[in-house]
Amino acid sequence: MLSPELDHEHEYESGNEEHWIAVSDLMSGLMMLFLLIAVMYLVIAERKNQEIERVVVLYEDLKEELYQDLLLEFEQDLPRWGAQLDADLRLRFTDTDLLFELGESNLRPGFGAILDNFFPRYLRILASEKYREEVQEVRIEGHTSSAWSQAEDSDEAYMRNMALSQARTRSTLGFILELEAVAYEKDWLRERLTANGLSSSQLITAASGEEDADRSRRVEFVVVTDAETRLSTILQEIR
Repeated sequence: MLSPELDHEHEYESGNEEHWIAVSDLMSGLMMLFLLIAVMYLVIAERKNQEIERVVVLYEDLKEELYQDLLLEFEQDLPRWGAQLDADLRLRFTDTDLLFELGESNLRPGFGAILDNFFPRYLRILASEKYREEVQEVRIEGHTSSAWSQAEDSDEAYMRNMALSQARTRSTLGFILELEAVAYEKDWLRERLTANGLSSSQLITAASGEEDADRSRRVEFVVVTDAETRLSTILQEIR
């Protein structure tokens, strides 16, 4: 029979051992929980990566097909319009002699004639069965040079050019919506067509790195696809 002192010591050691076993079980459980969370995170991340890859492939394929269709349609017209089509689906009109009077927002007759020819054909491709559900937005972007002759400083020049570029895109938008040849798709256009004045925020530079003022004064038509929107949403969810 153990003495009271030994019996008390045995009980203490036994209780202490049970305490450490409980703590050990708790730590093991927490480790398993953290491991499970890590595995779940990796699985989710892998699925997101696969989804991103799928959307990127979809976007690249769609962009290339649409670029080729637009190029086939307009390749012969672009030089005489003073325009160019980039692979990122950005169609630029940069001939300042055709677009607007300096400092004015009303379309010159020559630019009106170009839009009358260009936009119904452009719409026919974008709103075709092949692309109409994939086109999220068609942006009309107005760009200016950084100059404004009567501005006191660069901030005033920027703000005056912002107002001018916005007015020019609204004039272009209004002209397009009045075309009889696009009336059949006016609802589709109203859901997607936007006018964006960007002032001198996206200047075009010459090879020397200096601003090319003439080419910076331009109007661009930019296609934004649904794939781009989905990709942006996925990337925001990951952050």
